Amino acid sequence: MEPILKTINLTKTYDQHIAVNRMNMSISKGEIYGFLGQNGAGKTTAIRMMLGLVKPTSGEVEMFGEKITKNSFRAFERVGAIIETPGSYKNLTAYENLDIHRRLMGISSKSSIEETLELVGLLEVRNRKVSKFSLGMKQRLGLARALLHQPDFLILDEPTNGLDPQGIKDIRHLLLDLAKHRDITILVSSHILNEIEQLATKIGIIHQGQLLEEMNMEQLRQKNRHFLEVTVSNDQHAAFILQENLGIEDYIIIESGKIRIYERMDESMMINRTLVENCVDVAELVFHKGNLEEYFLDLTGGNAVV
Repeated sequence: MEPILKTINLTKTYDQHIAVNRMNMSISKGEIYGFLGQNGAGKTTAIRMMLGLVKPTSGEVEMFGEKITKNSFRAFERVGAIIETPGSYKNLTAYENLDIHRRLMGISSKSSIEETLELVGLLEVRNRKVSKFSLGMKQRLGLARALLHQPDFLILDEPTNGLDPQGIKDIRHLLLDLAKHRDITILVSSHILNEIEQLATKIGIIHQGQLLEEMNMEQLRQKNRHFLEVTVSNDQHAAFILQENLGIEDYIIIESGKIRIYERMDESMMINRTLVENCVDVAELVFHKGNLEEYFLDLTGGNAVV
């Protein structure tokens, strides 16, 4: 299947600073791609190059099979985007803002305005001035503008920035609904790990301008399985007891005196007792629930994302 979006060695430098370094990304139709990285990692610069707003130093972007330049109008007609904080005319109503955008996009039917406002949950406040909107409502209006022309591909740069937990949840449910019921492919950048884990079907992790990892969520779950970590006096003897006495095969010795067990984790008390009864001292036994946060921290060397 031809990717909706593909970057080939995409690079952007500013003087001596490398903002994006030889990035190779691929997004297929129907995916919700979580573009994950801490603030300053290069997410926004990469997205600006995808949309033809910033010229790459080297490399290229392909969208719908077309090489992207600032004049790639055919491809951009199929894309809706929010870059950083969505702008709007605060002295106008939500309806009036979308009507201006409708005319700029060459959309003939005004009915698309109310349909889109209903989709993002703003229909009842369509005649309220944007100056009276909460931050969450302004984010929804920005999303409505990106959706007004019924795009096939949606690119959102930090769409939940500054929102309260309920606002974040509302945006997440809306994006899931767009992907499922409207067949829209979505690229959403964020530094909020938990949110991406609940939303994305595929992730790309960018750090200091480099795309360190790209995988679907099933691959991530395999890499982040739950486990029991046991600290013991003799790891070789402990491994023998696990196999011979308990029939546990799915384990690894990660370092001297530490074993990770990936099965029968609900039997930790019995595992502990069996090891002790067979002359293996157990200093610690801890259950670890693998998640995207732990994986990110391991991959980036402990640089926390908030």
